[in-house]
Amino acid sequence: MLIKTKRTPLWGALILATSLLNTACAEVTSANSDDVKKDLIAAVDARAKQAQVMNDMIFSFGELGFQESETSKYLTKLLEDNGFVVEYGIAGIPTAWMATWGAGKPVIALGSDIDGIPKASQKPGVAYHEPIVDGAPGHGEGHNSGQVVNIIAALTVKKYMEEHGIKGTLKIWPGVAEEQLATKAYYVREGYFKDVDAVLFSHVWDSMGVMWGGGMGNGMVSVKYNFFGESAHSAGAPWRGRSAADAVELMNIGMNYRREHLRLSQRTHSVITDGGDQPNVVPSKASIWYFFREKDFEHIKSLWDIGDKMAEGASLMTNTTWDSTVLGSAWPWHMNKPMAVDAHSNMELVGMPSWSEKDLTLAKSLQQEIGAEVVGLNTEIRPLQEKAMDPKLNMGGGSDDIGDISWNVPTITLFYPANIPNLPGHNWANAVSMATPIAHKGIVAGAKVQALNLYDLLTNQQLMDDAKHYFSDVQNKDTQYQPLLRPDDKPATELNVEIMDSYRSKMKPYYYQPDKYDTYLEQLGITYPTVKE
Repeated sequence: MLIKTKRTPLWGALILATSLLNTACAEVTSANSDDVKKDLIAAVDARAKQAQVMNDMIFSFGELGFQESETSKYLTKLLEDNGFVVEYGIAGIPTAWMATWGAGKPVIALGSDIDGIPKASQKPGVAYHEPIVDGAPGHGEGHNSGQVVNIIAALTVKKYMEEHGIKGTLKIWPGVAEEQLATKAYYVREGYFKDVDAVLFSHVWDSMGVMWGGGMGNGMVSVKYNFFGESAHSAGAPWRGRSAADAVELMNIGMNYRREHLRLSQRTHSVITDGGDQPNVVPSKASIWYFFREKDFEHIKSLWDIGDKMAEGASLMTNTTWDSTVLGSAWPWHMNKPMAVDAHSNMELVGMPSWSEKDLTLAKSLQQEIGAEVVGLNTEIRPLQEKAMDPKLNMGGGSDDIGDISWNVPTITLFYPANIPNLPGHNWANAVSMATPIAHKGIVAGAKVQALNLYDLLTNQQLMDDAKHYFSDVQNKDTQYQPLLRPDDKPATELNVEIMDSYRSKMKPYYYQPDKYDTYLEQLGITYPTVKE
C-alpha cells in the first residue's frame, strides 16, 4: 500500500535546516582540512635541519646499485629509532628493505631510489668538474634526496596520526639499483605490494610537477649476452681458437645495422663488459650488455627477440655458443589520475622554494660551464600533465622500474625541485646542487607536498575510491600486466661489487660528520657558490 505524506511548512523547514547543517559541516570539514594542512606544512618546516643532515649524509656515501650498504644501514636505523619495523633483505636483495608502521587500512607505501652513478663524484656547490675522489661514483642523478622527502613526510604524518588516533599503515622502501632497473619487478613478484592500497613515489627534478596516464618514457629489459669459444695462441695457432670477442663484435655490428629499420620509439644501447684478457690469447669468453627499450610489453619482447637472433647469428659465424642473463626490467609507467590531481593541488598550496642570489649564481655558472642554455632555476610549478600512450606523440626515452609497481598498485611520482635545469643527466654536473641549499630547499618543499598527499589518502575515502576506480576500470581496462622477468631470473646482486670495493676506502674519509660540521659544504671547506672567474 502506498502511503502519502503531507508536506507541511514544518517539514520543509526541517529539510532546509538539515541541508544547511550538512553544508555547514562540509564547510567546517574543509576548513579543518585546510588548518591541518597548514599545521603539517609547519611541522615539515620544523624538520628542515633533519632533512638537510639526511640529504648530505646520503650524498656523501655515493654508492652504486646493489652496493648501497651504508645508505641502507643509515636509513633503516633512523626508521627503527622512530618506531618502524624493518624487514631486511627483501626479494633476496641484501640492501633492500621494507619498513612498516601502523595498523589497518589504508596501506600507503612511499618509495624512492638510493643508488648513484659511476664516475660521478663531484664537490657540491662547485660549478665545474672537481671530483671529491677522482673516478669514484657519486650522486649524479640526485638519488640521495628522494628518501629524505618520503621519510620527513612520513614522520610528520605519523606524529599527527598518533595525536589524533588515525588508523592506517605506512610503508617505506628503497629503489635499489634503479640505474640498472634491477629490483622493483622482483618486489612485485615476491608480493610486497599485494596488500598496498596506494604508492607515493618521489624523484628529483629541476621543478615541482606530477603527471598522470601512460606513455611516460619507455619500458625495457636489460640483457647480458655471454659467448663461449676456445682459447689458443693468437700468433702461434690462431686457427685452433674460437673467439668469443669476435662474436660480441659481430652481434654489436648486427644490432647497429638493424637499428636503422626499427621504430623511432626504441632505444637500444650496449657496453662490452668482457672483451677478453690479453691480445695474444684468443678470448674464450666475452660478454656484451644491452638495454632494449620500447613503448609497451609487446614491442619490448620483440626487440629482445631481435637481440637473441643477433646473438645466434654471431655464434654461428664464429663457431661459439651463447647464453643470456636478465639483469633488470621495467614496464612503462602509468600514473593514477585522481592521485595526481590531488597532488597537484597540494603543490599549488605549498609552492616553489625561494631561491637566493647564491643559488642562482651556482645554477647559471654551471649552465654556462657545460654549454647549456643559461636560465638559472625554475620558479613555477609545472602544469598538471597527461601523457597519452601514443607513439606518434611520444618517441620514447628513459625508463624507471616504478612502472612495474604502477601496473600493480595505484601510483604517482612526485617530482620535487632539488636540481638545476638543462643538465645532461647521469653526469657529474647533476651532482653539483645535490648537497647545497638548492637541494635542501627542494627536499623540504617536496616533503611538504608528500605529507599532504599522504594525509589526503589516509583521510579522504572518496579519493582512495576514485584512485582504485581509475586503476581498475581505466588503466587496466585493456592492458594486462605480464612480468618481463622469467621465472628463474634472480636479482643481479653481483653488479658493482668490484667498483665499490676499489673506491669505498677512498670515499669513507669524506663521509659527512654532522656532529662536527653544520653542512657537508662546511666539512669539505667549500665556499658557496664556488664558480670560475
